[in-house]
Amino acid sequence: DTACKNRPLDLVFIIDSSRSVRPEEFEKVKIFLSKMIDTLDVGERTTRVAVMNYASTVKVEFPLRTYFDKASMKEAISHIEPLSAGTMTGLAIQTAMDEVFTEEMGTRPATFNIPKVVIVVTDGRPQDQVQDVAASARTAGIEIYAVGVDRADMQSLRIMASEPLDEHVFYVETYGVIEKLTSKFRETFCAANVCALGTHDCEQVCVSNGGSYLCDCYEGYTLNPDKRTCSAVDMCAPGRHECDQICVSKNGSYVCECYEGYTLNPDKKTCSAMDVCAPGRHDCAQVCLSNDGSYSCDCFEGYTLNPDKKTCS
Repeated sequence: DTACKNRPLDLVFIIDSSRSVRPEEFEKVKIFLSKMIDTLDVGERTTRVAVMNYASTVKVEFPLRTYFDKASMKEAISHIEPLSAGTMTGLAIQTAMDEVFTEEMGTRPATFNIPKVVIVVTDGRPQDQVQDVAASARTAGIEIYAVGVDRADMQSLRIMASEPLDEHVFYVETYGVIEKLTSKFRETFCAANVCALGTHDCEQVCVSNGGSYLCDCYEGYTLNPDKRTCSAVDMCAPGRHECDQICVSKNGSYVCECYEGYTLNPDKKTCSAMDVCAPGRHDCAQVCLSNDGSYSCDCFEGYTLNPDKKTCS
């Protein structure tokens, strides 16, 4: 089964069929689309696919709601004809927002939290303002991948694509090798999934890594040698805490305390000596003498301290 169990996507391909894309090159793009569809987990409840074709004009070949099986999608793709003329990439992205990413056309409601993804394939430089349109698409929660072929203008691809750019901008020398991007996208779309699908065995944190995953731990925990489970770090080990006097470990964190005769300051880290001779704090009958967090008793002149070291006679 080459289809990865990727998380569901609402995925829109926007393909350039301007005059610079020769007929045999356009056929290569269609093969790329078909191969991409083969790698996806396509279906009404999983990944929905739409295809848009653009040049000076934009044509929605089929929206997200039309096909939910690979065979029908690939059949429809095989009949797509190039439009020729200009390269209105901005217009194509705007049309995707206005006409394709709508619930009437098959986009799932926002409450479903299904990622909206666009893959733009172009070999030219946009002849319209793509920057603002792409920015508003990204603001609307659409993730944009830009695939440049041959003469494609890299600067325009970078202006269109989502961050981080090194994960969203691709370039291939010719349409002949565009298929090699299939595995790249497969990795991208499958990667999130081991963690999202819950099929991993990490005790605390799962981190996607290509088509696989790594385990990690919450702060205050460290990964055990089995690379799956976590142990609480001793936060009270020397150099790990900021306590002035006493550090007490607590569930992967710590709290500070003070020695007897000291009180914790509002910063919850440092300690101040209490005035142990303050009224009610000591049990001296006459005179209390503070002594570094502790105290001793003494007597007024004409009195002597009794053996109990507190009272005077």
